[in-house]
Amino acid sequence: MTTQPNRRKGADVVDIVVCIKRVPAFGAQVPLTDDGSSVDTRHLGFTIGPHEECAVEEAVRLTTAHGGRVTVLTVGPQEADEQLRYALAMGAHRGVLVDTGTTELDPEATATAVLAGLTDEPEPDLLLFGDASADAGHGQVGVRVALARGLPVVGGITGLEADGGDPAEGGGAAWLRASRDTPDGTEVFRLPLPTAVAVKEGLNLPRYPTLPGRLKAKKAALRTVACAPERGGLRTHGLRRPADDRAGAIALGRGADAAPAVVDVLAELGKV
Repeated sequence: MTTQPNRRKGADVVDIVVCIKRVPAFGAQVPLTDDGSSVDTRHLGFTIGPHEECAVEEAVRLTTAHGGRVTVLTVGPQEADEQLRYALAMGAHRGVLVDTGTTELDPEATATAVLAGLTDEPEPDLLLFGDASADAGHGQVGVRVALARGLPVVGGITGLEADGGDPAEGGGAAWLRASRDTPDGTEVFRLPLPTAVAVKEGLNLPRYPTLPGRLKAKKAALRTVACAPERGGLRTHGLRRPADDRAGAIALGRGADAAPAVVDVLAELGKV
């Protein structure tokens, strides 16, 4: 599938913006507040979602191959600078924090905040998003931002590479070739720059930040933009913890008294 060329022709990828989200690093169970209205994050660590981590990795790979820079942008509280610095340690060049406080935003408000963060940024050649956030999973922000900026957008992408473009136009990575798997095969898109793409986990294997990268990221200056977007149309009425259908551990006994039960289990497994 090919869209018509847009504003940019015959040049390498120069400026990539990756939008990431600070999400809880969930353990065995998702803790909820007493009233069930939100996730209880008091005892949780935070991380970048797996889709977005792959987006950062792909941006770093593209700029390593074709030149340019990677800007990571996140929306949330001041503490989200931790996730920006992690992305910088992976190889991104700049970080932008759109400070919206601790209130959880819906996709419409989040897209508004992302657009505010992009206002004073150079026009990016490529906007990368995770296909859906690891916590809410709405999958709307990338589409909303692309629509507001008049960009083509595709989602569910599991393959991405620079396309050399038409030699008559000077060559260079003026296009991107994106692919995604479907039940009927693989869809391939040829996208002009600038464009927006939402990628899925599995696009690549994200690198682990090195110690020098972490030290450099720790000292990096971040650009902060204050934003208080109006509430969008989505309303949360409550959350419910999914049923825990995992098999639990069964005590077989202690010491020598457990030996017959262990033999019975091994016999069931065909090991004795």
